[in-house]
Amino acid sequence: MFYDGRPKDEPGAVICRVAPSFLRFGNYEILTARSEIPLLKKLVDYTIRTDFPHLGEPSIPVYGQWFWEICRTTAAMIVHWMRVGFVHGVMNTDNMSILGLTIDYGPYGWLEGFDDNWTPNTTDSQGRRYSFGNQPHIGQWNLFQLANAIHPLINDNEPFQEALSLYNKLFYKEWNQMMADKLGFAEFIAATDEPIISELVEILQLVETDMTIFFRKLSSIPTTGSSTNQEGLTFADTSLLPFADAWYQPDTITPEYRQRIIHWLTTYINRLRQDNLPDEERKTRMNRVNPKYILRNYLAQLAIDKAENGDFAMVHELLDLVRAPYDEQPDREHFFSRRPDWARNRPGCSMLSCSS
Repeated sequence: MFYDGRPKDEPGAVICRVAPSFLRFGNYEILTARSEIPLLKKLVDYTIRTDFPHLGEPSIPVYGQWFWEICRTTAAMIVHWMRVGFVHGVMNTDNMSILGLTIDYGPYGWLEGFDDNWTPNTTDSQGRRYSFGNQPHIGQWNLFQLANAIHPLINDNEPFQEALSLYNKLFYKEWNQMMADKLGFAEFIAATDEPIISELVEILQLVETDMTIFFRKLSSIPTTGSSTNQEGLTFADTSLLPFADAWYQPDTITPEYRQRIIHWLTTYINRLRQDNLPDEERKTRMNRVNPKYILRNYLAQLAIDKAENGDFAMVHELLDLVRAPYDEQPDREHFFSRRPDWARNRPGCSMLSCSS
């Protein structure tokens, strides 16, 4: 996507990726596709003995337990992706770790404006198969392909059907708990919290709202004091909302939207009061799960631009920044800001290709 017909030398880098294993779903699929079932069995048995020894010696029942564990770790991984707004970008089966780890991402990104339909991958811009909100479904689809691949070792549909069904239940259980944690609830209570979470997901997409800034600032909402009362919020102006600077286009805030988000805040604060947690304790809990700093693509591109001119200071600063993404870093507060307008559509700052 960066090639303009005029080739030139560019600085390169060697990246060393480290993981306990780089086995991925595709390693098993290809053997089944080639009808190399004895080799498939050898690979599965090796994987279980090496990376899943707690399951016991490989056998037909252990194969089923192994598949269930892959479903569990894959669900947990995707929940944590979505907790921080990470979008993998290329969730094909060759990029899915058998250990439920994040590997092999190229055109990745973190959400700037909260958008279920956003993808960082230029080649995914039409179908948006790997968009933020579609990641749990693609995770299940990939697990279905893995089930097909290892089916010849069990020759029974039931263990796979049960595991794939449990994947759905487990994902949404962990998703709800994760969202409750992001919102600062002491625990997830379905009757009150599901409507609050669903309404928030809708509200965040009505106006372009920076996900990272919104949730980090939300922790500063007081549950007591002059800005709130039992009947509702008394904010006179949106500038009083702690997360107003999460909005990319504040001029587009309509009275209807403002009324809707204040109504949500009223419900949210009343729910927080049920837990009776001191505001500072709740803020500490929320800030442990809502990062303050993420590696925004435009920041990475700026560091690349500088490095190409021999200045690696920003590379080192960003590396240091993201080593403690949940910590307050007062001298780096300028990294806690919305993506600038110039980066909205600039290549490398908004979307990437697999080869960029």
